[in-house]
Amino acid sequence: MAGYLARRFVQMFLVALVAAICAYGMLYLVPGGPIDQLLAERQNAGPNRITEADIRRVRERFELDIYLPFRFTRWLIGWPAGPLPGGIGANWQIGCAVPGQVRLRYPDGRVEVREEGCEVPVTMADLEGRTVSRGIVFGDFGISQVMLRGRPVSDLIMTRLPYTLYLMGTSILLSILIAVPIGVYSAVRQYSRFDYIMTTIAFIGASLPSFVFGIFAILLFSVLAKNAGLPYLPPGDAVGVRDYTIPLIGTVQAGSFLDRFLRFLMPCGVLTFINIAGWSRFVRGSMLEVLSLDYVRTARAKGVAERVVILKHALRNSLIPFVTLLAGILVALFSGALITETVFNWPGIGRLFIDALGRNDYNVVMALLIINVVLLLIGILITDILYTVVDPRIRLT
Repeated sequence: MAGYLARRFVQMFLVALVAAICAYGMLYLVPGGPIDQLLAERQNAGPNRITEADIRRVRERFELDIYLPFRFTRWLIGWPAGPLPGGIGANWQIGCAVPGQVRLRYPDGRVEVREEGCEVPVTMADLEGRTVSRGIVFGDFGISQVMLRGRPVSDLIMTRLPYTLYLMGTSILLSILIAVPIGVYSAVRQYSRFDYIMTTIAFIGASLPSFVFGIFAILLFSVLAKNAGLPYLPPGDAVGVRDYTIPLIGTVQAGSFLDRFLRFLMPCGVLTFINIAGWSRFVRGSMLEVLSLDYVRTARAKGVAERVVILKHALRNSLIPFVTLLAGILVALFSGALITETVFNWPGIGRLFIDALGRNDYNVVMALLIINVVLLLIGILITDILYTVVDPRIRLT
């Protein structure tokens, strides 16, 4: 087991490093960054409103004046942070403060502007006064550039994490407690009325995207119920800003436990329903496959009680494929549900990722991406270990 874990940790480190390199490089190649937005504003407002100095400050703020490899190492391990001891490397040119522009004029009159070389190079000595994180390897995710400008990214994540853990933890727990019995019973009572009903519901839940269920839930339980004078649920947010009155319930104070609970019901219900739809079908298919095996028929022929056959002989082995799905639970607990949190304006990690991506807060986006990668790798490792618990025949060597 020790040798297996050592190999897996090495593999996990290499996979996380490759994922970080790919995600970091692709993120900065995406069009529509802060410089593009500033140039668009300059074109609308005029060069007098937004000067070259403004563009240079934005480049320095987002470290776009540093070459991508050095920018990546600063984010990963906090190097280069400035001149090396003894002045070694102080004159290294690691970026371009003001790109040099070369104009190419073609015979047809077309003019193309290319950025080649540096009018003002950036050296390691120029980084001495800049704030730099210790690197994500050491648990420092840097500073938020837009959403909480000047505040650590970890502070921003910690303010949103409780909402995501509260929502995702409850929905995943309910989904497991409900989906597994439904899948087992549907397999045991195959082609029964219950099986047909649950199959239909599962197909509907698995085929439609989550935002459709979110919108339907808001229309049904908020808009239509309120217009009909029936008890209704608040359409969004995690905490209300003012008191409101619900028929048969009375006045609900903003920020109270009842207010938070009512706002929690719809997003939790949508996520639970979607998970039950997929997981129950998975358990049903796995259970049907196990029930047709020889050792199950042998147990029944020996007169073993049906309950023992289902729970002891069949269920345990049918859960082996289902354990594979549990590898993503750690990621789901942390990252939340991007679409559902956006639909219900739930202030969790998923909503934070969407907001940070739309506002070009790269440090926040990269922190969430790399944490999700690490949690997924840990979840896969835990899943492999759980295989040995579910099936004693499996050995990790």
